[in-house]
Amino acid sequence: MNKTIWAVGAFFGLTAVALGALGSHALRESLTEAALGSFQTGVQYQMYHALFLLVLGSQKWLTGRHRKLVFGLVTAGVVCFSFSIYALSTQTLTGLDFGSIALVTPLGGGLLLVGWGWVLYRALVAIRR
Repeated sequence: MNKTIWAVGAFFGLTAVALGALGSHALRESLTEAALGSFQTGVQYQMYHALFLLVLGSQKWLTGRHRKLVFGLVTAGVVCFSFSIYALSTQTLTGLDFGSIALVTPLGGGLLLVGWGWVLYRALVAIRR
């Protein structure tokens, strides 16, 4: 399981760097300031959670069942949050209307919050033992 967590963390990190470069160079002239700022927010949150997954895959105090839960929450959260932002912020370039997926973004944010909250809860439980 740890290898899977590391692989997904590394994939998210790799694609965050690539998408960040895309946003900084190729999209700078094509997107509005607001759209570019949203795109960069998606990149930042993806990178934060790529690093989070690398740490999650490296630690031992969170049991396998709980680690798997957090991994699922964070992975789904990144896909829903960051990737919906990428779609929404570039819809003027693609010509596609992604307005119907706008509610996916806060759902993704909620999943990320629950993942972090679960780690906090399990840490507090471990401290009390």
